[in-house]
Amino acid sequence: MAALPSARRQPAASAPRPWIAVLEGFIGSVLILVGSVGVGWIANGSPMIRNSLVIAMRTEGAGVVTSTVLLTLGAMLLLRSWLRLGQRLINWGPGSLKTVVVAVIAWGAPMMLAVPIFSRDVYAYTGQGRLMAEGLNPYTYGISALSNWFMLGTDPSWAENRTPYGPLFLWLSRGVVALTGAQPDISVLLFRAIACIGVALCVIFVPKLAQLQGVNGARALWLSVANPLFLLSFVASAHNDALMVGLAVAGVYCAATRRGLLGVVLVTASIAVKPITIVLLPFIGLLWAGHAAGWGRRFLFWAATGSLSLAMLLLMGLPGNVGLGWTWALTDATPGYTGYSPSGFGGQMLEALGNLVGLDGMAIGNGFRSLLTVASMGVAAWLVLFGDPKQVVRRAGLAFAAVVLMAPIIQPWYILWFLPLVAATGIRNNWQIKVCYVVIGFFVVFGAQDQLFVWDFVKLQVGSGTLATAVAWTAVFYLLVLDVHTRKLLFSKESDVDALRSQPDTLTTVPRPPR
Repeated sequence: MAALPSARRQPAASAPRPWIAVLEGFIGSVLILVGSVGVGWIANGSPMIRNSLVIAMRTEGAGVVTSTVLLTLGAMLLLRSWLRLGQRLINWGPGSLKTVVVAVIAWGAPMMLAVPIFSRDVYAYTGQGRLMAEGLNPYTYGISALSNWFMLGTDPSWAENRTPYGPLFLWLSRGVVALTGAQPDISVLLFRAIACIGVALCVIFVPKLAQLQGVNGARALWLSVANPLFLLSFVASAHNDALMVGLAVAGVYCAATRRGLLGVVLVTASIAVKPITIVLLPFIGLLWAGHAAGWGRRFLFWAATGSLSLAMLLLMGLPGNVGLGWTWALTDATPGYTGYSPSGFGGQMLEALGNLVGLDGMAIGNGFRSLLTVASMGVAAWLVLFGDPKQVVRRAGLAFAAVVLMAPIIQPWYILWFLPLVAATGIRNNWQIKVCYVVIGFFVVFGAQDQLFVWDFVKLQVGSGTLATAVAWTAVFYLLVLDVHTRKLLFSKESDVDALRSQPDTLTTVPRPPR
């Protein structure tokens, strides 16, 4: 037999070795854990603030600087490890799914013990649990109704604000408080455990849903769950969005495999965590009806889906008399906007232009943002009513994306609401995956310098936010220019030259299983 051409040979030294990326990511996560002690959010009522080592890390300039650098470097190392894992797995063959699952566990485990970073919403959950425990309706009262509420570590913005969360999560919060007595550190650990239930549901059902759509499950899981934004937001920050997303993905999978009733139950549970996933409910009705359903059958199953979901939500709201108070989160627009959202940035530009020509710029900007919000609802409605009946899951992901991306306010973790559905239905190895890299990288960099806690009396030569920004952008420069591996991801014609030598510029697919 003739020898293979030299171009096809792959020396052992250049073998993919994905474990290297997994190990590097674990080191990055450990750095995040250590750095969080110095600049993460610790509640005033936590005994940690009386620990001598914690005091040194949070009150001495050297400790704060070291913590800031470690936290930022850890986040950027985790970003690089995620990118390199995708390159090292190359063709996403047998064993790649196991490797991605190991990466999720290895990278997420140290964050389970980290001080909350990038957000302190988790402390608000404890406050809302205390409201429930004291017989106060969180849809009516803010956390300031509690005695000594400032000891919980809650952001003051929650003081007078009613909760936007659903009844199921309020009862989970009540359960956590019952177990912990509202002790902040143990409460954080339990809320992280709840968030990790959502992470586990994503780990289980994203690959299954991807296989159902003819897409490689390992690659879909790597894109949606192993990415650093997901782990930082859903494990380190312990956002309840993790449970919301996990239940939604599980519900969509069940509905897509002819278990429509279970799909409705799971997605309704997701709505009862955060109501935004109500966007998915009409698509669950479509999946339940079947792709061959006519209009009559579709409307019948939409009615059944809506009625069942509403009945469940009513029952969840009966204990404690919280009712349907969560509906305010859908009907009342949150004031303001984020400057990096298309709606926020576009509105700013139009406002400036309007002022320049002597018009009411503020009215123009607000009108533009309102128009995009209405347009997002129109896009979602169109995707419900029209499109390939065999691509309902894809349509659901795109509708969710439209509602998120056209809204005035986009928090970093909002991207993760729709990413699992989009990844499970296919993200191509072209501009699509490059956009994914840019968006995730942007929010990791943004989060690395956002909401770092430093006492006002600590004197620093350079502010912690400025230092974190400098470290993060230096790392970005390294990834884009100096790193011979990662720089090709954006600047080559293909997103991953090595991975695409053996496959066309299409979705990484697997045969569809029989239905």
